[in-house]
This record gives sequence, C-alpha cells and structure tokens, in this order.
Amino acid sequence: MIRRLHRAFPSDSRGAAAVEFALVAPVLLIGMMGVFDLGHNMYTASVLHGAIQKTARDSTIEGAAGQGAILDQRVTDMVRRIAPGATLQFNRDSYTTFSNVSQPEDFTDVNGSGACDANEPFEDANGNGSWDADMGKTGFGGARDAVMYEVSVTYKRPFPISKLIGQSDMFTTVVRTVLRNQPFGPQGNSTTPGTCP
Repeated sequence: MIRRLHRAFPSDSRGAAAVEFALVAPVLLIGMMGVFDLGHNMYTASVLHGAIQKTARDSTIEGAAGQGAILDQRVTDMVRRIAPGATLQFNRDSYTTFSNVSQPEDFTDVNGSGACDANEPFEDANGNGSWDADMGKTGFGGARDAVMYEVSVTYKRPFPISKLIGQSDMFTTVVRTVLRNQPFGPQGNSTTPGTCP
C-alpha cells in the first residue's frame, strides 16, 4: 500500500497550477502596474502637450498678456481631468528671435576666464541690470517676439508601483513650446549695455 502511494505521489499534479500562479502572480502584477503607470504618464504628457500648444497659440495674439490667468487655467483644467490634484507651474520667457531662446546674454570676456567677471561689459537683453545665463524676459513679450511657454506638472502616481521598485510616488513632467507673437506692432529694443558686477 505504501509503495503504491509512493509511486502515485510524483505523478499527481493536482494543485500545481495554483502553486505556479502564486509564484508568477506578483511579478505579473508588478509588470502590469508598471505598464499602466507608464501609459498614464505618457497620456498625461500628451494631453499637456496638446493643451499648451493650443494655449501658446492663443497667447501670441495682441492683448493676450491680460488673459494669462485665463489661458493658464485652461491648461490646468485639461490636466486635472486626467490627474486630479496635480500642481502646475507656468513660465513664459520672451526673446527677440528664435535663436536667442535659452541663450546667455552676450558679454566681452576681457580676462579670458569664460565667465562674465567683474567690470566686463555685457548686453543686458532682459533689462534687469545684471548678466544672466538666459537672456529671456519674463512674460508674454511684444510684437514679433519668440515666447517660450513652459509648464511643469507634478502629481501623485495613480498606481502603487513606485514604492515596490524604489521610486518616488510623485511624478513630474515638463513640456515647452516656442511660438512667435503675431506682428501687431513694432518690435521693442532688444538690449542695453551694462558691466558685470
């Protein structure tokens, strides 16, 4: 009798599927949550990109500067449909040309150090009285200016995958676009001379 049970035991496969599922299920669930998290983040970035493209186009018309809060609220409303509780930060910098976007203000490197040192002359493109690594002026700019519209969105991940793989449960994405304002008037003076502090 014992020999018969001993021979039957290795061939008995009842319950093997449950054991295999118990071993595979955690990996499968983590993988699925990772895919869902990635998909949600990509979809949110896509919606954000579309929203800022539309808002940036609306910002290029004459008189849009007075509508900044309304335009930014449109973007906020679109993003919060997908990521409720998201925090958004808006930034607009204007430049006289597209080639000036995110470029430093020009300076004369008298001592050859590669930096704008004390008393070296520079062109104050943004009019703030000091040399800057980005020559953009904050705001909507004027006629024919190139304006970089940047939106940063931070929200809590909707899937609890982050803690399982050692990531933050907050996700941040930044989207930018640069468009030229419509030619509703003459373009303003771009630079004034100054000296480095």
